[in-house]
Order: sequence, then structure tokens, then C-alpha cells
Amino acid sequence: MERHTRTWRPAAFASLVMLVLSVTGAAFAWAGTSGKLSGRVVDDHKQPLQGVNVIVVGQPLGAASDAEGRFTIVNIPAGRIQVKASQIGHRPTLVQNIDISADQTTTLDIELVETAVAMAEVVVSARRPVVEIHRTSNIASVTREQIAALPVQELQDVVNLQAGVVDGHFRGGRTGEVQYQVDGVSVNNAFNNASTLKLDRSLLEEVQVISGTFDAEYGQAMSGVVNAILKRGGEKFHWDAEVFSGGYVFPGADRIVSDNIHPAALQNFQVNVSGPAPLAKTFYLLSARHSVSDDYLRATRRFDPLVPHDSTSKVTLNLRATGDSADVPLGYTHDWSGIAKITNRSISNVELSYQMLLNVTDARAAKWAFRFDPEGQTKQHTLSFVQGMDLTHTLSKTTFYTLSVRQNYTDYKDLAYDNVYDPRYDQAGKLESNDNFELGAWYQGVDFSRFHQKTNGAILKASFVDQVSRERQLKFGGEFQAPHVAFGAPGTLVLNSQNGTQAITRVIDAPEYPGVKEYRPFIGAAFAQQELEWNDLTFRGGLRFEYFDARSTVPSDLANPANAIAGAPRSTLRSVDPKYSLAPRLGLSYPINKNAALFFAYGHFYQFPGLGQIFTNADYSKLANLQASSNNFGVMGNPDIKPERTVQYQFGYKQALSEYLGLDVSTYYKDIRDLLGVQFIDTYNDATYARLTNVDFGNVIGLTVTLDQRAKGLFSSTIDYTWQVAQGNSSDPSETATRASAGEDPRPRSVPFNWDQRHTLNMTLMWSRPKQWSVSTILRAASGQPYTPTITSGFSGGLTQNSGAKPNAFLMDLRADHSFVTRQGTGSLFARVFNVLDTRYFNGFVFNDTNSPYYTAFGASTQRALLNDPTRYYGPRRIEVGLTFSARN
Repeated sequence: MERHTRTWRPAAFASLVMLVLSVTGAAFAWAGTSGKLSGRVVDDHKQPLQGVNVIVVGQPLGAASDAEGRFTIVNIPAGRIQVKASQIGHRPTLVQNIDISADQTTTLDIELVETAVAMAEVVVSARRPVVEIHRTSNIASVTREQIAALPVQELQDVVNLQAGVVDGHFRGGRTGEVQYQVDGVSVNNAFNNASTLKLDRSLLEEVQVISGTFDAEYGQAMSGVVNAILKRGGEKFHWDAEVFSGGYVFPGADRIVSDNIHPAALQNFQVNVSGPAPLAKTFYLLSARHSVSDDYLRATRRFDPLVPHDSTSKVTLNLRATGDSADVPLGYTHDWSGIAKITNRSISNVELSYQMLLNVTDARAAKWAFRFDPEGQTKQHTLSFVQGMDLTHTLSKTTFYTLSVRQNYTDYKDLAYDNVYDPRYDQAGKLESNDNFELGAWYQGVDFSRFHQKTNGAILKASFVDQVSRERQLKFGGEFQAPHVAFGAPGTLVLNSQNGTQAITRVIDAPEYPGVKEYRPFIGAAFAQQELEWNDLTFRGGLRFEYFDARSTVPSDLANPANAIAGAPRSTLRSVDPKYSLAPRLGLSYPINKNAALFFAYGHFYQFPGLGQIFTNADYSKLANLQASSNNFGVMGNPDIKPERTVQYQFGYKQALSEYLGLDVSTYYKDIRDLLGVQFIDTYNDATYARLTNVDFGNVIGLTVTLDQRAKGLFSSTIDYTWQVAQGNSSDPSETATRASAGEDPRPRSVPFNWDQRHTLNMTLMWSRPKQWSVSTILRAASGQPYTPTITSGFSGGLTQNSGAKPNAFLMDLRADHSFVTRQGTGSLFARVFNVLDTRYFNGFVFNDTNSPYYTAFGASTQRALLNDPTRYYGPRRIEVGLTFSARN
């Protein structure tokens, strides 16, 4: 139902927040962008040194070692740092290349050499351990150096390489179950729980991908967390740039299309500038990017949608060309993006920063039926930005708090013309085709589909972190979100036929043709978390409280949903009740020796579905004419749902097999309940309608094995293997209703999810000579995902749903670069080849009767259009050549 104006009961929410926080007696905190460094300082006889001054170079952070030589430094920005240790009577030591990960502890042991006279400092380079034995769950931290060396371009490319991730599904969960963050703050769109931004690799300092259990500080996610840490401006002016161009190179006959090469089909222009601002202790980072991606499928603009054909030519199919016959890309994506980030440290112990990330996208989908009428398609336009302020105040060497305010904005349109009254709709008319003309290609008209979605969300976070002692750290936090979500059809075009003529009627808002509706729910959360590190044993435990108020209404009596059944009990609109959840989380890492550890993690994870799901078709007044024989009202939305829930268990073993080789083995089990699904409601007049509610379920069991071989000589590699079984009663919330409408049994049963990929193998291989050249390749192998086999043609010819497995698949990507040095800076020439082997199939479409994407046994004559549709294939080989340059500081 459409939002109404009651208040959201802040007193009740505030009382519950205070209850959670009072359990541990503190204020607020949140997931951040900084990590912790701890270690021990010894002399050249391996004896602990007390009073050694350990500082982070270039930052006002440091600590002094205690009687056991131990030190801890908190609130260090994620990235690569240098640390200097000094004490009178010992030679100072500078340790370089220390990688700090957000919300994690990095261990560093330092040795100082005794000397009687002042001497130059010793410079050593830290080596990141091949396994982090103190971590209590699976966290993949990918640094800027690793990202730069791989054949990837955007954040999502990095995420898809991690163990347990399959096409956006983390460890068998549905899509939309992942929390995407930038610098520790959510950038998810409340409409569909997907990220609002695309981030170029040149902006990334570090990417953390948590695919298993995660701490209580993370919420509104059931399957994983992705935290992208952005680069920061430095004390010296610096600029760098990247440009590349490319195209698709493949044998066209294999894909039923032309194989003409368009070398400028892919273009990218990127520039980053950073350095000190005119204000004291103020630093900035500016970035701009423009990219062009024209689809490899080409269209011939044979027809102009605004020029109609006469009735005779439509009957005879003797259709004259009304367009300019230009060769154009069938689909395209043109992106403009940028970032502005400014940081001020002029106030002692205070850091104030502002950042804005912007994405603008113009796109057109590649739909094969429009290959002669490409201008008849709808076009997609997206404007999204995230902006906000962060304040970090360091109260002492072990305590700090942070305040953060964000605005997440998305405006998405999918339509042919912005204005529903645009006369071009009347001039073009509806889409027209004929099966006997070019296998059903459109030859006239425009797509009448219209959709608009806008989200304007405010996020407030506050933080307090206290390193109470060397062994104990406390975190407390709260988060408040107030998304304003609007979506629907900005006017609907209805085609009417009267007296042999057709006319278009505009409907702005009606029960049968709803317009754009607005919703203003409220989301809140609070957590308390403690980390204990004692003799290498690490324990992390926490409790998270979550609150959701849809601020909407539903019928009080679902058996009389529109209050239109004569003689039935009266049904009124009632306000939905706020929903609450408490989620305990814990993790333990127990070292067997200095090179190996066992770890265990357990947690409850809750998430509210995307608002687009629960509010779509949620106006129950449309059921006023519901009768026993009618069932064409679709699945009704339901804002009165509970949060979806996953209970996850994880057990693992990690070991540094050598200085260069690490092993990580994890097993996991997920019990998934209260997923959004469909229930059937019987009314007082013996009618039935479908409604969303929390009825779907599933479970996932899996094993991941990771081998990380650090560079030894010229070669390094990483191998991730995942074995997984993901099953449940439905892959999509509306699947049960779809089965019922097709005459199939809608009762719950357990079958493999559509994305159940039993075996997944990712390999990254790299050969490099630093500052000279490098070659890297990504190899991906996957077993087939499920499909439903058909053994005979016609109705009821299929076997059990998802009882078959598609063919296995393999992909290979490649990158090579050669570095050079000039007086102005350093650069590299690079080439990237995606889908090197021009694989046409990778867990995509297959014909149900043959389990092949290439041919069908029963429907060759009836499926000619599909057999000649190249969009069923995986994208072809893509080659890019470019240049990067980084100026000297």
C-alpha cells in the first residue's frame, strides 16, 4: 500500500538501542577504514626492549613499547605504510611496505641493533604473511598492487575472483544479500539491495571481500560484505592517467554475426590528481573517468520507428527501408564517473573529510529482435552519487571516535522518451513484427515500456573504539537510515482499438496501471563487539540489534483484502508493526603453532528484502473485483514481512606451509529461513490470490580451499577451489506462483537453486620482474549449473525442476605490460585479452531437450528465431591496448 503519514515511534526504537548498548555500557561505533598494528620490539639478542618509540611515518600515530617489548597502534588508515622504531643506544630501524587492512590486526616484530654512537637508520621491508592466523573468518584483502597487476577494470571484477562467489551469489545465497561499502559506509540502494556505484580499479587502495561469517558491526546482509577502501590525497602533488582502446576479435560464423573488427568499440580515459590543498594540512584527491563500451552485436538501422509502413506492405511483407541503413551497435554503455575527496588535519587529533562519488550512465540493452529497428528500444539512464562528511577524533593513543553522514542517491530511467505525452509515441505506434519477416524482428514502432526508480537515502553513523588493554578492544556502534524510495511507471501507454483504428491512451495512475509510488521506511541498528587477543588466541564476539519500520499499511483481514465482499467482516487498513531482530556473532582463532591455526565462526544474519520487492503491486484495492475464476492480479506485495534470516557455521584450518606458500581450508553450512516467497490466500467469496510473505527456505553446505603462493623469483600464483551444494524450495520469490499458474504442483520441495554451481576453480598466475614487465592470467573453471531437462515436446514433457546439470565451462583472461621510465615519471604499455579462447558458453542458456546452447532436438522448426539469436552466447574475445603514466612527485 502507499505510504501514509503516521509517525515511526522513535521512543520505542531508542529504548531498544539503549538496551543493546547498556549490555556492555558504551556509546556508538561502526565498520571503518582503519586497522591496527601490534607487535614486539627486541634487541639483537632477542630480548624485549621497553620504551622504544614506534611511529607511523607521515602520520600523528605511534606508541611506546612496554616491559615485554609489545606495542599497539590503532586507527591506522588502510593501505601501505612505513613504521620507524628508535631508542637511544640503538640504531633506528625503518620498516617499509607494511600492509594495513581495515578492521584487522597486522602483526609486526622489530629488531633494534645496539650501538654506542649515532648511526644511519636500518631500512628493512616487511613481508605480508601468506596466511593471517589471527583472523576468525574468511576475509580476502586485495591490495592496490595486486589489483593493478590483474586483468580487471572495476570493483566487481575483483569481487568475482574470490572463493565462494558465483555471479554475484555469495556462498549460495540469493543476489541482493551482500552489503557493499565504500570507506566503511553502505552504498547499497534500498530498492534492490545492490550497489549504487561502479568503482574503477585506479581508485582502490584495498578491497575486502568477506564471503563467510562476519562481525556484528556489519548488517543488512546475509551472505557477504564488500568494503572498498579508496585512496587518499598525499603530502605531495601527484597525478596519474590511463587510456586504452579495444574491440572484439572473433570468428563471426561461430556466433551467427559479422566478425568485422571495430577497434574503438571500447574506450577508457582516466585521470587522477592528488596532493596538498592551499589550506594548512589539507589534502585532496580528484578523479575523472569516461568509458565507452559498444556491444559486439551490430544493428542495421533499416527502419525508422517514426516512419510507418502502409497496410499493404505489412500484409505482403514487402517492407521498404525507412531508415538510413547505418551500421550501429545494437547495445551500448557510456559511463562518466568521478570522485572528489578532501581531508583536513589542521585541528590537533582531528581528521575531517568530505567525499563525493558520481556515476552517470547512458545505455541501451542488446536485444536481437531490434536489430533492424534499434531506435525503437528503450534506453537506460542512471545518475547516482554518494556524498558525505566524516569526522575522526583521536582521544588518546588507544581511543577514538568517528561521526559520519552520507547521502546515497540513485535516479534510474528505462523508457524510450522521458515524457509520456511525447508525440513520438503516437507517431511511431506500438512495436510490430511478423514471424515470416526476418524471424520475427521488429520492423516498426517503439517499446511502450516505462519505468522510473529513484532513491534518496540519508545515513548517519557514529563510532567509539577503545583499545582497553593490549589484549582487549571494544567497539560499539549505531546506524540510522532513512531512504526515500520511489518507483513505478511514470505514465502508462495503453493501446485501444475502436472501429478498426488504434489510439493510445495515457494513464498516469490507476489500480490497473499504477504510477510512481513513494515510500519512506526507517532502518536502524546498533551493535556491541569485543575482540580479545591473548597469547595468539583471538576471540571476536558481538551482538547486533536491527530495526525496520516500513511505515505502511496492509488490509486488516486478508480474506476481504479490498473490503469489497458483500456481507463479509469489514476490512480496514492497519499500520504494519516495526520488526526487530537480535543477531549474535562470534569467531575464534586458535593457533596450533606460529604458522598454523584452527578457526571457528558462528552467527545469525538478518536482512530486509529490497523495498522494490515488498512494495511492488502492494495496492490491495485492485482486488475489489476478485472473483473465484480470476487470478490475473499477479503476486501482491507485502510491506508487513519479517527480516530474512540465515544461521551460518564455519570451521577452518590455515597454515603457512613455507615462507612463500599458504593454505586455507574452510567448511561452512548455512541454514536459510524466512526467505521471501509466495503464499495463497483464500477469500470469503472462494477466490484465491497470491501474496509475498516469509515462507521460502534453503540450505547451503560447502568447502573452500585456497593456496596462496607469494612471489619467489619471477612467479606467483593463487588457487581458489569451492565445492558447494545450494538448494531450497525456490530460486525466486515469485517462482511458486509461476508454477501454480502453469498447472504444476506449488507445494514446497527442495531442489537445487538456479545458481547451484557444484565446483568452481579460480587460478591467478603471474610472472613479473618488478618495474620492468609482468604477465598475468586468470583461469576460471566451473561445473554446470542446474537446468530442467525436457524429454518430450509439449506440455508436461519436463523432468523434475533443476534435475539436470549444464555443461562444464572454462574461461581465460590475460594481461601483459611493459614498464618504462622517463624524466617526467613512470609508465607502462599494457594489453589485456578477455575470454582468450573465445568461449561461447559459460553457464548460460541451453536448450532443455539437448543440454546444449547450439542446437535443439524437438523444436528446430519452431525455434528458428532463438537458434539465430546470438545473445544466448557468452560474450566474445575482447582485446584492449593502453597506456598508464604516473608523474614523479
